[in-house]
Amino acid sequence: MMLTLGTTAQAVASCLLFGLPFLLPYLRRTEGLTLAQGGALVAAPSLGLVVTLIAWGAFADRYGERLAIAVGLGLTGMVGLASAQVSGLGVLAVLFVLMGAAGASVNSASGRLVMGWFGAHQRGLAMGIRQMGMPLGLAMAGALLPPLARLGGLRLALGVPAVICLVVTAAVVLLAADPPHQPVAGEAGARSPYRRLILWRLHAASSLLVVPQFALVAFSAEYLVSQRGWDATAAGRLLAVVAVAGAAGRIASGRWSDVVGSRLAPMRLVALAACVSMLVVALTASTGVRLVVLALAVASVISVADNGLGFTATAELAGRAWSGRALGVQNTMQNVAAFATAPMVGALAGSSGFAWAFAAVAVFPALGAWLTPVDGERRAHSALAVASGCGDHPA
Repeated sequence: MMLTLGTTAQAVASCLLFGLPFLLPYLRRTEGLTLAQGGALVAAPSLGLVVTLIAWGAFADRYGERLAIAVGLGLTGMVGLASAQVSGLGVLAVLFVLMGAAGASVNSASGRLVMGWFGAHQRGLAMGIRQMGMPLGLAMAGALLPPLARLGGLRLALGVPAVICLVVTAAVVLLAADPPHQPVAGEAGARSPYRRLILWRLHAASSLLVVPQFALVAFSAEYLVSQRGWDATAAGRLLAVVAVAGAAGRIASGRWSDVVGSRLAPMRLVALAACVSMLVVALTASTGVRLVVLALAVASVISVADNGLGFTATAELAGRAWSGRALGVQNTMQNVAAFATAPMVGALAGSSGFAWAFAAVAVFPALGAWLTPVDGERRAHSALAVASGCGDHPA
């Protein structure tokens, strides 16, 4: 039940926070925005996320996951309803920022909720399922937002997912429960895990891996519409299917990490695969062959597969006493990268073409693979196993 609630909350929040790029073709057509301007507008929720993620993580550490999710998701729905009623891009951008600031609670607290209810040997799979929330939210956005915008403009496209957020908020209030606190050896009075370099390297690597993910989320629909002549609704439907496949990929990578007893070794391999897949996207985009659609789909699935691994590793390495704040830092750094990605890739695509923009993006997962602290994770797990007197599973 807790896994279902956490995943559902993440999905409906992601529909509003990260699904806005599906409205980019509509916004460019009706508002005359450039790629860079449109990219900045649809990335505005990431700016709000950046400002409040750590605070929401600390709130969850202190007051519990249930309250954090309910308050934040409820505010997300209310701000979403407000954004559906306004006119003017400036006011809309401000509300998008506020929507991200409220939705940040779900990013931090729902992950902490899942981590608290599952043991170490199940966490990879459980967090992989919870991390399905974002691609499922993107699938919902891809299926709903373009046709809703065509039927009723931004009022309908933003209003429907906002109401869904409020419905899920009611379910969280009625059904969610904070996990029991089971102290782990060495965690009482735990010092800050940020005294060690490993978490900083993990956050940096995860942030670099967000770049291909968000570049594809932000511009796949626009590329298919403007460069391949697709209808916006058809592009949204295709990308909704791709997002569901990405959700399945997160589950598979989570289970993989449980089997091998490591989160970061699989994460490094996924990073290398993301680099290669982005180069293939760039090559097919430069030649104009139809295979570019398949390449976009494959790269989109690969680029999201690492996310649950990074979150699970962050919570495990930080320990329960610090997990909310650590997940907040993880999300903050990822959303800084996401916010910078959209205008950067949009400007490069506008000046040099999509092929060069996709090729430039391939550099980031290569750097992420190099930074991923696989050896540090192994040493940390060994030290914790000795402290707890149990070497069966990483705690």
